[in-house]
Amino acid sequence: MGIGNYGSRYSLTRHNAGFIILDMFAEKHGIRFRESKFDYHEAEGSIGTFHFLLVKPVTYVNRSGIAAIDALNNHGLLPEDMLVVVDDINLEPGRIRFRKSGGDGGHNGLFSIISALATEMFPRLRFGIGSEFEHGDMPDYVLSKFSAKEMSNLRSSFEFCVLLLEQFISGGSKMLLEFYSKEINKILPESK
Repeated sequence: MGIGNYGSRYSLTRHNAGFIILDMFAEKHGIRFRESKFDYHEAEGSIGTFHFLLVKPVTYVNRSGIAAIDALNNHGLLPEDMLVVVDDINLEPGRIRFRKSGGDGGHNGLFSIISALATEMFPRLRFGIGSEFEHGDMPDYVLSKFSAKEMSNLRSSFEFCVLLLEQFISGGSKMLLEFYSKEINKILPESK
C-alpha cells in the first residue's frame, strides 16, 4: 500500500512518494491500477507463484486507514502482510528505511493506518523527502512537486524501492530485510 493524495493535482508531489513507487512497480510488471468498489484503486499481479495486490487510497493521506482496513478485510490479510510505502521528512531525500513495526513518526497517513488497524505491527518502507522548509511551511513543502532534476537524482532510490517490494512479495519482511541489508550500500552508499 502506498500513501499519497489521489488526483492529478498531487502527481509527483513529495507526499506521494508511496504512489510514485507503486506506479513504477506497476509499470515494470505491466499492470494497471483500476478503481475498486472501496476507497482505493488497486492493481493485481504475480511474481512467480506469489500473488500481490497494490493499493493506492483515494481518501487522501490523512484518511489512509480507511483503505488499509478495507484492503486487509476484503482479501483476508493480516497487518503484517501489508507493506506500507510512505514519504518521510525525517530522512534526507532518497534515503530509505525499512521497519517491521513502529510508530507514526509524525506522519498523518501512518497515524490513520495505526488508528484504523489498532496496531503498529505492520511493516513500512520509508522514503526520505528531506525537510528543506521553514517552520510552519511543512504542508506547502510536502505538497510541492519534485523537480525534473530531483526526480532524476532520486531515480536509483525509487528503483531500489521497487526491488524491495519484489522481495517483500516473494518472501515477506524477512526476505526484504535480507536483501536491503546486503544491497543498500551498493545502491545507495550513504543510506543506513
